[in-house]
Amino acid sequence: MTSLLQPGEITPMTRLRMALLVAATLLLGAMAPVTGCAEQSRTRWRQSDGLAAPEAVQAAAADATCLYAIGNQVVAKYDRRTGKRIASSKGKATHLNSGFFWEGRLYCAHSNYPQTPELSEIMVLDPDTMELSVFKSFGSYGGSLTWAVRHDGRWWCNFARYGDDNAGTFLAAFNDDWEEQDRWTYPTEVIQAMDRHSLSGGIWRDGHLLATDHDHRVVYQLRLPQQGSVLELIEIQPAPFTGQGIAADPVTGGLVGIDRAKQQIIMATNGSKP
Repeated sequence: MTSLLQPGEITPMTRLRMALLVAATLLLGAMAPVTGCAEQSRTRWRQSDGLAAPEAVQAAAADATCLYAIGNQVVAKYDRRTGKRIASSKGKATHLNSGFFWEGRLYCAHSNYPQTPELSEIMVLDPDTMELSVFKSFGSYGGSLTWAVRHDGRWWCNFARYGDDNAGTFLAAFNDDWEEQDRWTYPTEVIQAMDRHSLSGGIWRDGHLLATDHDHRVVYQLRLPQQGSVLELIEIQPAPFTGQGIAADPVTGGLVGIDRAKQQIIMATNGSKP
């Protein structure tokens, strides 16, 4: 999610925190045979391909034939074979965030960030007509919606907070009637690593939640706690994305994200099956 800070602006303290967290993750991976925690094995996302897209400032998404670059106010559709832009979305948007494909349509988190009160909604894009319309409005829900995905029969929505209040960022799960069923916050290690920013992308994969922040080249692998309301950090995975929104790639079985400074859609794999 775009911040008032400049892209890539990282404080020395944040760099130190990230170095310590990655070192800790390597240590946990080395301990896996002893503890029996197979999920703590080391994972590294590597770039497999890329596509120039000036709209790639918030997120990327993919289907079998096309890649989608998500900007603040527009979604651009690119032919993944030729790299040519096919079309751009039609419909008013203020601050689009990540996108998620479900049943052939692209669902995009949307907010009025940085305005207050914070208003959030899910917008849906028809990839055939490229019409962008409102799917679900949350009004003021306690944060700015940065990603929304469908998983295990529920909608999972992340409401971001920033600055001194970013520890209040929360993940909410809704049923089909949009009744909130559960809510979780993020572990201290993740909050500290983000400095004053928040989480910008998230997707479920192999029973775990993969999340990205504002500008670090990492993916946070998390899981739901057996008790309590704080998500558990499994490991921090190096990645070629510069934060922002990510999505599944049905062609490679990996992920798609962006390099905002280079205005590129980035495809990445880790050698494992989806």
